[in-house]
Amino acid sequence: MSKGKRYEETKLNLKKVFAVILAIIVIIMFIFMIKGFLSEDGEQTKIVSKDYFSAFQNNKWGVIDSTGTVVIDPSYEEMITIPNSKKDVFLCIFDINYDTGEYSTKALNSKNEEIFTQYDQIEAIQVVDNNNQVSYISNVLKVQKDGKYGLINLDGKELQPCQYDEVSSLQGIQDIIKVQKDGKYGLVNAEGKEIVSTQYADIQGLDKDNTSNFIVMNDAGKYGIVNNNNEMVPTNYEQIKNIYSNNYYVVQKDGNEILVKKDGTEITLNGVDEIIEILKNEEGIIFTQGENYGVMNLASEVTIEPAYQDLKEAKTGLFIAKQNDKYGIIDSQKAEKLGFIYQNIDYYEKADLYVSEDESFNNSIIDNNFEVRQTGILVDIDEEKGYFELRQNDEYIYYNFNFETKKDSEIFTNRTLFLSRKDGKFGFVDKDGNVVVDYIYDDATEQNSYGYAGIKKDGKWGSINEKGSIIQEPTYNLDDYLKIDFIGRWHYGKDLNMNYYNQL
Repeated sequence: MSKGKRYEETKLNLKKVFAVILAIIVIIMFIFMIKGFLSEDGEQTKIVSKDYFSAFQNNKWGVIDSTGTVVIDPSYEEMITIPNSKKDVFLCIFDINYDTGEYSTKALNSKNEEIFTQYDQIEAIQVVDNNNQVSYISNVLKVQKDGKYGLINLDGKELQPCQYDEVSSLQGIQDIIKVQKDGKYGLVNAEGKEIVSTQYADIQGLDKDNTSNFIVMNDAGKYGIVNNNNEMVPTNYEQIKNIYSNNYYVVQKDGNEILVKKDGTEITLNGVDEIIEILKNEEGIIFTQGENYGVMNLASEVTIEPAYQDLKEAKTGLFIAKQNDKYGIIDSQKAEKLGFIYQNIDYYEKADLYVSEDESFNNSIIDNNFEVRQTGILVDIDEEKGYFELRQNDEYIYYNFNFETKKDSEIFTNRTLFLSRKDGKFGFVDKDGNVVVDYIYDDATEQNSYGYAGIKKDGKWGSINEKGSIIQEPTYNLDDYLKIDFIGRWHYGKDLNMNYYNQL
């Protein structure tokens, strides 16, 4: 007789169990995500991606993140290079022999683990612009193995094998890499694709904004233009200038500067010492004769006599000119649109605005009808976001390009605090104008993209976070610093070109 059962035994359905567990995990993650978007009081706060910065403390170098947390302890003699602030790839130099110039390198991640260990050397590719400002190609590293160089991306993927004798950048141009093999130069892009084969004695960039056309030199010392291995201009010329338009190049032939059209047609312009600029409509040039600047059409007819100390085209038919050491604006008939009374004038094309500067460094914002619409000290102009900021009577005021005043909360929608001034003191308010930080500071900075702001009291600087809480009491004397910025308790370094943060 079989033994009876009060209930039927069943086997576990593992697929269903796994599905239930997965659903629970997803729900928990969703709850945490919602909490991440809300502060403790239920208000939405800014969510920013994590960035990394070099950090300097006690004469040693390390890395911090955008919360001010130490990621790599400051323990290195040389500054740690961070090619891309959003990637946890940190390049360290150590074991330096200052007599021979030899050194060792390694790459670390945010867990302080050594990565890319299969290479003998790992370095960032430095880019220097015309103002000697230094940056790095953001997603490519130069690696060395057995005396040869190759390229990898920041995830470690090989872009080019270690086959080159030299790897460098072109001046001022990002994401184009100059490579040398067997004494010849070529170009590779940031994806590792060869765009100019290694066949030239030298290669230069044509223009910082042009990553398609390049100046090349052959073994005979003659210059031409290539585009993806296609010779746009044959290597027949003594020099090629870093001037570019849609259809013309400026070259030197028999000691004279001439124009070469893309179809190879040469245009000789009479009475020209130097070609400075090709006009936007490509119907003429700005040129010099002696020390003076003028304008000439492509038939060698002078349309503006060379009678100016400087001349640059703002937009078609309008020129910023210098006369008697002052700047003004003229049209193509030499009629004055703006008098010669300024120390400098710049034109912002996307905004269609002129910004002038006088001897006292005050700025005038001038519309396209040449009317002065606002005056003050220009703090910032952002053609993408469509605003400019002026300091007027010790107040910081924002305007759109229609010269309408804007609240900073309308422009910086992710900020939680906004700088405010009352009775000569600074504080912070929220987007609705409610005081969050009392007016007790002698000076302060705007909140940065990581939520921190600088505060100054009794000659010393400190910082607050996105809620207005003090993170660093005002203890730093930063009188000699050109830029005041904080990440947690770390303040921006003195050398602006190095882009690092410091802490006592």
